[in-house]
Amino acid sequence: MRRLALISLLALSACAQLAPRGPDAAVMTGPKPAAAAAATPVAPLSGGFVAAANPLAVEAGLRVLRDGGGAVDAAVAVQAVLSLVEPQSSGLGGGAFLTYYDAKTGKVTAYDGREKAPAGAGPDLFLDAAGKPLPFVTALLSGRSAGVPGAVAMLAQAQKEHGTAAWSTLFSDAQTLATDGFAVSPRLAGMINSPRVPQNVAPDVKTYFTKPDGQLYQAGDTLKNPAYAATLKRLAAEGPSALYEGPIAQAIVDKLRAAPLSSSMSLSDLKTYRPRSADALCRPWKVYTVCVPNPSSSGLAVIQALMMLEHTDIGARGPKDPVAWTLLAEAERVMYADRDRYVGDPSFVTVPVEGLLDPAYVAQRAKLIQDTAGPAPAFGHPKGAPRVGVDATREPGGTTHFVVRDAAGDVVSMTTTVESIFGSGHMVGGFFLNNQLTDFSFSPTEKDGAPAANAVAGGKRPRSSMAPLIVLDDKGKFLAAVGSPGGNAILSYNLKAMVGLFYWNLSLQEAIALPNIVARGDNFSGDAEMFGPEMVAALNARGVMVKTGQYEGSGLHGVIMRPGGVLEGGADPRREGVAKGL
Repeated sequence: MRRLALISLLALSACAQLAPRGPDAAVMTGPKPAAAAAATPVAPLSGGFVAAANPLAVEAGLRVLRDGGGAVDAAVAVQAVLSLVEPQSSGLGGGAFLTYYDAKTGKVTAYDGREKAPAGAGPDLFLDAAGKPLPFVTALLSGRSAGVPGAVAMLAQAQKEHGTAAWSTLFSDAQTLATDGFAVSPRLAGMINSPRVPQNVAPDVKTYFTKPDGQLYQAGDTLKNPAYAATLKRLAAEGPSALYEGPIAQAIVDKLRAAPLSSSMSLSDLKTYRPRSADALCRPWKVYTVCVPNPSSSGLAVIQALMMLEHTDIGARGPKDPVAWTLLAEAERVMYADRDRYVGDPSFVTVPVEGLLDPAYVAQRAKLIQDTAGPAPAFGHPKGAPRVGVDATREPGGTTHFVVRDAAGDVVSMTTTVESIFGSGHMVGGFFLNNQLTDFSFSPTEKDGAPAANAVAGGKRPRSSMAPLIVLDDKGKFLAAVGSPGGNAILSYNLKAMVGLFYWNLSLQEAIALPNIVARGDNFSGDAEMFGPEMVAALNARGVMVKTGQYEGSGLHGVIMRPGGVLEGGADPRREGVAKGL
């Protein structure tokens, strides 16, 4: 019965990720995700540690750590396996953000492997002949939806700078699984068999997930991917250039140019892709320091919300108090109002980071947080803010998050994605290509004529909600790492976990397993059955209109250092992941 309940949960959680999120996104409803409400705490750990959304990926990371590799080395192995066993979420054809803590120096570095638009892309990329935005699914399944993938290049740069193992040794687990086959998980099977996944009509998706007898793969079936094994063999031998030059690069270009609404992607676009790295964006909060990637990541929004909540009494309340959840929801609405207006690729638009995180501005915005929900808050006017239009990006949740800590104390917090379920539905070399460019605003301007900060431009990176967090203690040492998939709800999921952990003093597993609430503009959603009817009624009475049957498919994973040097891990029971240490 417990396994049946888990399979039911995973299928429902999968469906929760299918609808694009945005101001017009439909709220997902369904039966109670019972297993999430009965999470089992993860035992304290010591030494090396991995938390990820699939046990096979966790084992690959732990194998690297056992062999003496570091956190970034293990991250390469984890991503290689996730690309195979969780292709609905991330892969070699996608992008990622990685926040890295160096135990020797105490420095936190942010790596940006966000996909970018081909040089030939313009503001009309997703407009039809009449200048109207294309239907989302039409854009999704087109060649135009794919950006130049960045995850491999980013991991290669981080591994070159911080790795201790040979690059060529990091793909063996994934190669073996691709060659010998792996058991299809319930979550993956739910995606493959769902009529609600638009990509399931794509020829590459149908071919890959159809067995020789003409039936679709089911949970427990063995799926082999020799093409992916061959790609990994080349990648291990040649390094990241194997993906960005040569036959794999040519296959990517050919695939996208042959697709409906063909892409302008060129070999030059692939060859010239470069990841970004810089000091992470860090700000003091309470007695801690919170670090996130720089824009085009939206991590700054989580920091802003945490700072705003310091002006409330949420810390004196707890998860059984409807006022506490109302304060959280109201902070989210303010957070999204500013994020949606201002965050984009800083190489193309001015992102007023300092203004948004200025304590005086934060205090002013915090006044909008009340114990009842009023009208949707408008965006603010921080110092240095440009004139840009509100963004209407629809951001699905085909994403995953994992955390690695090695024996030396170095930590990786990485959120990685192919954007939607199975990305664009186009496959080369045994992996799916992303549809990340649909993270741009389809319309380049707002109704008032103001340009959208997240409008399409050649070479530009779309805004991302991915926000892998690292928290330092009052001495500047590593304290915690957390992150989640979930489209634009990532910010709400991460914020909830931080509130549970640092305001309500829960264990990490308890904080992760808390119900989610997502509040953006006039839209509210939450894990209604986990809250229970009394809490839902109390929230509704305060204007937080969570509806019976709603649920949220977060995928939080994390680790925190407890007194005495003991690691405590957490894995979201809504997905299939585990937290495991050596």
